[in-house]
Amino acid sequence: MEEAIGLNIEGVRKKIHHGGTGELANFISGSKVTFHFRTLKCDDDRTVIDDSKKVGVPMEIIIGNMFKLEVWEVLLTSMRIGEVAEFWCDVTHTGLYPIVAKSLRRIAEGKDPTDWHIHTCGLANMFAYHSLGYEDLDELQKEPQPLIFVIELLKVESPSMYKRETWALSNDEKLKAVPVLHGEGNRLFKLGRYEDATNKYREAVICLKNIQTKEKPWEVPWMKLEKMINTLVLNYCQCLLRMEEFYEVLEHTTDLIQHHPGLTKAYFLRGKANAEVWNEAEAKKDFEKVVELDPTMSRQVKKEIRKLEMRMEEKEEEEKLKYKNLFP
Repeated sequence: MEEAIGLNIEGVRKKIHHGGTGELANFISGSKVTFHFRTLKCDDDRTVIDDSKKVGVPMEIIIGNMFKLEVWEVLLTSMRIGEVAEFWCDVTHTGLYPIVAKSLRRIAEGKDPTDWHIHTCGLANMFAYHSLGYEDLDELQKEPQPLIFVIELLKVESPSMYKRETWALSNDEKLKAVPVLHGEGNRLFKLGRYEDATNKYREAVICLKNIQTKEKPWEVPWMKLEKMINTLVLNYCQCLLRMEEFYEVLEHTTDLIQHHPGLTKAYFLRGKANAEVWNEAEAKKDFEKVVELDPTMSRQVKKEIRKLEMRMEEKEEEEKLKYKNLFP
């Protein structure tokens, strides 16, 4: 392979397979770059790790948007439209590839790439669970190694040429988008459009989680973002209650309580969800905790407990009648 001209970065070599057309594109900050990529190991078999063409969806990144695998920006900005080039990158540039690849694979599988309901940053999750969920990526994570990226540059769009989705915004733009999304979610909730509201709350949470990964966990800036996230997740859970997704409410509120045991509203919503799935003892325990944390909610809690007891009595009567008809 030949040393890449114009890359000006150690540990990278470039070989052009197919020349592109025209001059280098104008890669200004905010430009959206669309490309196909194939990731290979540097072994004798050139083992393929990921291939966007097999997935059928090209990759998109925004220039200047702090993409986790920073070297890709450098590689792309050395290319012309239509060019296919092979880049060898040493381990100093490929250490974060397993984390990036996990997100790309989750997107391809139709899953949320951010795991936003988990209340620790991505790196903390990685160390906590010792796995990214894919064996080959776990191997790369344990033993980082040089990788080969074969890239085909498809197009470059300036910021004015495309509608910028929230994932493509800068951190400042994401922060400004959050209250707008939050307000829109609240408006949709009041209109009874709960599914639409959950989408707004989810989008706002993803914006904040993306910003939060760049902060040190549990320090003041991180905690400010965490507080905002908790509020949005609780709103999301209120929608789920109205949509009768009770077990998902239990999952999210339990996760919140584990990390923030003083969240009164989380106990209240979990109590309501437990009541809906006939977990009487757990529901009462949650409601008791609500009053312990906030005595001003005792009247509201008494109302919920009375409603639960009436439902349990009705259920008991129904079961008595059922068994009476079975054994006349």
